[in-house]
Amino acid sequence: MIAFVPLATVAGAAVEALLDRAFGPDRHGRTAYKVRGTVAPIAALSLAAVEDGALIGSIQCWPVLLDGDDGAAHPLVMIGPVAVEPGRQRDGIGRQLMRRALDAARAEGLDDRLMLIGDPEYYGRFFGFDASRTADWRLPGPVERHRLLSRGDRVPATAGLLGPAIPAIPVISAGA
Repeated sequence: MIAFVPLATVAGAAVEALLDRAFGPDRHGRTAYKVRGTVAPIAALSLAAVEDGALIGSIQCWPVLLDGDDGAAHPLVMIGPVAVEPGRQRDGIGRQLMRRALDAARAEGLDDRLMLIGDPEYYGRFFGFDASRTADWRLPGPVERHRLLSRGDRVPATAGLLGPAIPAIPVISAGA
């Protein structure tokens, strides 16, 4: 039986090893890592899938900020990576992690400002993400524009630079 637990309860080394197996050890150079920066993930939205004491999946969510060209700052939640043990990737674990993270975002009042970089057919079909508001966003690295997806009423369709939320600024709160 698979248990879904807070990611913070799992050893960081186990999470890093899973991410290496799922995405390769060169994953740190990807644009998504540059967008997230060095801020900590949002604990209430970051989960692990554990079976018989072994980590078989994880999802992390991060506070990010779209720094609008108009001077407005737009706090967002970046979902990902969603990692599943390679031998288990067709078992629906990733979909369960995603659903649980979305439920947690709703419970925290953050489901109106979500974004991710991923497969538009998958994330659109199952979770309602699309690229309709992200066309004018700039990122600190290359991205396939059709894979830059968002969901939620507080996601701006405005030009700006997407990057890590500065920890000293309270960018995300349930009441915002």
